[in-house]
Amino acid sequence: MTPFTLLAVAAALFFVAHVFLLFTSFGRGTYNKKKYLWSHLTLWICGGILFALASMYAGTGESPIVDVFDTPVKRWLIIVVAFGLSAIAHTIVKLLVMPRYQAR
Repeated sequence: MTPFTLLAVAAALFFVAHVFLLFTSFGRGTYNKKKYLWSHLTLWICGGILFALASMYAGTGESPIVDVFDTPVKRWLIIVVAFGLSAIAHTIVKLLVMPRYQAR
């Protein structure tokens, strides 16, 4: 397995873990703070891995998708999007989901 493939698989696994942890943070009448925190951490780790992948392989022809991130600004957008998604998800949970759990 090449380092490129290893990083791509790691990023995909961290993203799957993020989705799993996010949805399982909210059960029947319960809210698991630790799982919710880990869901955010796994998203940030995924963004960091993708940033590293783009930094190492953008412009090398290894992948046409990674080649899109051929400038530092485009690579930093990966980090911005990861933290932006986290902030949006947190806002949705805070404003729409948590009031339902606190009302019980």
